[in-house]
Amino acid sequence: MTNPLTDAHAVFARYEELRWRLPYWRGKAEEPLVVRDLSEVMDRYDAFVLDGFGVLNVGEAAIPGARERVAEMRAAGKIVIVLTNAASLASAGSVAKYQRLGFDFTADEIVSSRDVAMAAMAKLPAGTRWGTTPGGSMEGIDALPLETDPAPYLDADAILYLSGAEWDEARQAMLVGALQANPRPVVVANPDLVAPREGGLSIEPGAWAHALMDVAPDLDVHFFGKPFDNAFQAVRARLGNKTPPLHRIAMVGDTLHTDILGGAAAGWGTILIADHGIFRGLDVAPFIAASGIVPDVIAATT
Repeated sequence: MTNPLTDAHAVFARYEELRWRLPYWRGKAEEPLVVRDLSEVMDRYDAFVLDGFGVLNVGEAAIPGARERVAEMRAAGKIVIVLTNAASLASAGSVAKYQRLGFDFTADEIVSSRDVAMAAMAKLPAGTRWGTTPGGSMEGIDALPLETDPAPYLDADAILYLSGAEWDEARQAMLVGALQANPRPVVVANPDLVAPREGGLSIEPGAWAHALMDVAPDLDVHFFGKPFDNAFQAVRARLGNKTPPLHRIAMVGDTLHTDILGGAAAGWGTILIADHGIFRGLDVAPFIAASGIVPDVIAATT
């Protein structure tokens, strides 16, 4: 795929094109509260569920003030959970990543789309061989990396979109051909189209998976992660009997079609961080108006 998702306008347009594959919008259409940062809405919520990219970090750099904000939440007795669509790292790797960035999250406080996908994958027959897009940790996966050799594309029992780091048009074409010749289940462990990096937007597995569905619409494709309810169910399961009333949980993210749409569908409050994700440098109001996806709060930064 020659990258068409180079800016917020292109990403937004693609999400809108895919809207019928996403959860139904169940939020309100009230005017959002506009604040500088999360400290101004700390009293509105008992739990803050934080996206990673665009809320805590951009690429390998922590967002200024994010570490201090998490510490402030903890001091105020708030529940803090990270809910990320980053699927390349296993649990220990995710903890180490956030520690490198200066955060103190424990494994129990991080829910990734990878975790959600692997819980579902474990229900398939033992010995299932997963043709896996390379670039991420293969820990815990009976993986046949999908690289330049065509054999794994044909031999795999099922396909796992795990990472987009090493995926390209040639590999996508081999996968499309193999699945058209022999349809098999496809699991998407990261539904995001893009992620904000230091140098721009990276193409993520969701973009490739939707491109696959465009040309092979009858395939058995399963998405795990935001905006789909399986991600929010995983957070509720992690919280257990500590789960606050739904309206007292805030989904904090940088993307309308994943964080805000999914959070509202789950019945949670929603907070859009505007300055660090795909909308950085832009007025978010036209995007909100065009999509009808209206966050409860717009914060410039975490």
